Amino acid sequence: MIGSFVDFKENPVLRAGSGFDSRGAFNPAVVKEGDTYFMLYRAESLTYDFTRRIGLARSQDGVHFAKHLAPVIVPEKDFDKFGCEDPRLVKIGDTYYLTYVGNCGRYKTGNICLATSEDIIHWEKHGSILKPQKEWDHGQVKAGAILPQRIKGKYVMYFMGEKEPWKTAIGLAYSDDLLSWYEPLDQPVLLPREGFFDSQGVEPGPPPLLTEEGIWLIYCGWAEDCVYKVGAVLFSKDGPSKVLQRSEEPILAAKDWGKTFGGIANHVVAEGLVREENRWLLYYGAADRACCLAIWEGK
Repeated sequence: MIGSFVDFKENPVLRAGSGFDSRGAFNPAVVKEGDTYFMLYRAESLTYDFTRRIGLARSQDGVHFAKHLAPVIVPEKDFDKFGCEDPRLVKIGDTYYLTYVGNCGRYKTGNICLATSEDIIHWEKHGSILKPQKEWDHGQVKAGAILPQRIKGKYVMYFMGEKEPWKTAIGLAYSDDLLSWYEPLDQPVLLPREGFFDSQGVEPGPPPLLTEEGIWLIYCGWAEDCVYKVGAVLFSKDGPSKVLQRSEEPILAAKDWGKTFGGIANHVVAEGLVREENRWLLYYGAADRACCLAIWEGK
């Protein structure tokens, strides 16, 4: 079982700056290439009506990050013209695949968008790859987390679907080419649980991991107080919709970062996971303002 993560003592690892991320730099996706850690993060500005962009930062130790001077993905298309939010990043072959939430505007449904890159700086947008399709997720879909390996010839993506605001579940989508996705099921594969930390809603965190035990997915869950906490679930690799094991307690408890950064108190949104020898680094957005790190000395 994925164990308990402990907050890094020198958090945060990335703060709001000036210009395009002057209001907040949070919800990070992180990959490690050689000796370099690359972070994509949601950037919000105090100007431009809080428009969301995706920024880039680099590090040689996974802790001290230097920001790219300009955002690498900006709103420009109908599917994301009001904001590019909450990146999740995987590398498959020589290509980076980035899913993000395309903000279409107030009162419109959210959608999962895809961009690809060979260098993490220059991105080609492929538009919306999954929109609300079923009764249970007709409100909006978000948080597309792609498994890098094929399962029975198909690529797998877990995503959040919403029927009512803050009442969400996790669904499953398949693809043959990573560009066109569809829902094979009429129902979600992970629901909230009454009486637990995730009794109101659940949302995928970082891209899932394929292991000997199955498919591990770290996810965020919240109760009626809408305070995000982090849990873990194990799906069968023979049937990615079948739950084998699920954490009863959070693997990372919320911390009141709101007192430090302002923003949303106790809000923890995990989106990046990196393995470093015998430990795991979990990167998360804190209070919708900064990027923080938690560590599990696992196996």
